[in-house]
Amino acid sequence: MSAIPDFSDSELWTIGTTLKERYGAEKEIQLAETELRLDRSSTRLEPCPTVYWEDDGCHFVVFKTGDKRYRCQFFYRVHQQYGTGIEEFDDLSECVVTLLQVQADQVARERGD
Repeated sequence: MSAIPDFSDSELWTIGTTLKERYGAEKEIQLAETELRLDRSSTRLEPCPTVYWEDDGCHFVVFKTGDKRYRCQFFYRVHQQYGTGIEEFDDLSECVVTLLQVQADQVARERGD
């Protein structure tokens, strides 16, 4: 059992609302659990509550790493994984908005925009 609390209803609402603003419609999110190395000096993996969604072939994950602590990334394939350049956020809204913006910037770069 994880010592990290699950995403609260309020946190899920924040994610859902942010995604609805971004995509113009409700986006299905799924709850999962992911094992992450929270301490760089340790090899120990900790179970972390995770929110996952997909859009246009892109997969997004937000990991809850503690009370008001979040990490995120998006990926297309195993060898195409991207982060935001920020290791951990203390504001969930900022985490999700930054993740969506970095992914949109990546798409624009690939198109040559």
